[in-house]
Amino acid sequence: MKRRTKIVVLGSALLLTAGAASAATASETPRPREAAASEADRPREAAALTGTAKLHRSAGDDITFSFDAHLAAQDKADPMKATGTFAFSHYQNGNGARAEVAVDCLLTGGKVAVVSGIVTESDLPGVEGKRVGVTVHDLGRHDRLGYSWAATGTPAEMDGLPKCVSSAPFEKVSKGTGDFTVVPWQPEF
Repeated sequence: MKRRTKIVVLGSALLLTAGAASAATASETPRPREAAASEADRPREAAALTGTAKLHRSAGDDITFSFDAHLAAQDKADPMKATGTFAFSHYQNGNGARAEVAVDCLLTGGKVAVVSGIVTESDLPGVEGKRVGVTVHDLGRHDRLGYSWAATGTPAEMDGLPKCVSSAPFEKVSKGTGDFTVVPWQPEF
């Protein structure tokens, strides 16, 4: 076979293979209408707080908060059935600490969320097992955040914090570092 014929045959085989793979993928992937219909059939979760961002500090502190907190549709009447995690860290000049938290309550209203939970892991002494709370105001690219230890200095100095309690969202999120998303709670009264 001549070189040109071989190239044409090989090219045709590749096109046929690509076409078959494309057709198989298209038949397995739901079309936009089908995907939208299946999503519409599922109930919307009752509330959520998600996202990651760094706080703005002019002194150069590296402070990060991450949330993955959810209240399932079937638990709409009880925000203390929320699940998920959140984490925070605060470092400056190589010193600092981080903590991971198991969510025990999530309340949202409009674009504001209050989440609390028990610290499950931390390198800050005296924090594991304590409840902490965080408030987020979802303002698009200008989100704000507050935390229950704002007046005490560290979560280690707090005792007996009730579920879903935190401070006003007084801290600013640094531009371009992330974004928080709040799904508003809509309880039936």
